[in-house]
Amino acid sequence: MMKKIAIFALSLLVVPEIVLGAPCSRINLTRCLDSACAINLSSNPAARCQYCGTAQAGTPASNMRNISAGTSSKNTITARELHSAPSDPGERYIWATKLCLGRVENCTTTDVDETYDPLIEKSCTAAGVQRTFAQIQQSNAKTTRNANVCSNEISVCITKSDKCNTDYSTCTDDAKFDQFFAACASQSTGCTAYVDNIRRDINSTRKTFLSTVNESVESIAAAHKSAREQEITITRSNCSRNTEFDKCVATICQNNTSDNCASDKSIATALCQFYKTACTKVK
Repeated sequence: MMKKIAIFALSLLVVPEIVLGAPCSRINLTRCLDSACAINLSSNPAARCQYCGTAQAGTPASNMRNISAGTSSKNTITARELHSAPSDPGERYIWATKLCLGRVENCTTTDVDETYDPLIEKSCTAAGVQRTFAQIQQSNAKTTRNANVCSNEISVCITKSDKCNTDYSTCTDDAKFDQFFAACASQSTGCTAYVDNIRRDINSTRKTFLSTVNESVESIAAAHKSAREQEITITRSNCSRNTEFDKCVATICQNNTSDNCASDKSIATALCQFYKTACTKVK
């Protein structure tokens, strides 16, 4: 849900702090998170707490899968994506943070911590939630660290472009997969109890991907081989019967002589000799 949970859940998704290059646009980061956590904020000051804070703040008046009109942009979560948003506030905050860190360049969980957690805290105050922010964090830590959350975190980590990629194309080697999985699992705090099962499931998915690719390549290669063999068989048959050579002579005689080569077909024979030459090259 909050600061500690977001860091635990998303540390595996974030590249190292960027020293050079454009800084994180915290305005765009806030706009992105608001598209999932601040629906109809103007009429409901407690929205951020209700959507992405704690269930103690009550149920939002707007549906959890609705998005305020006019907020859609490249830096926001779309209405369609919100159909997959968790209803639990803590899980929703983690879900939204994952999407927004991938959408707003150069931002990290530290930016989320420093920019958005205070907004949720103020919203919770507006909602009349009496528990401290730290207590809210601690409570959500117990409810959001489950097998599904851990599996999602590790899966997202291992399918990043600098690891196995979404099609596992860079993890055809088992040792490489083991290396990347170990790195992702070590970053996913609180998931030790689920690691073995998660590894089995992800590895099964990897093998299915690679098997499908191999089968596709082998099928294409077999089709080309069959086509080539069929063409060679036809060519050999035509060569043995002078089929193409005879067609060539007949065409030249018909189109270029008045008597269809009845008196002399030596010129046509010479012009079509290349077919017989080509046949000597067929193996």
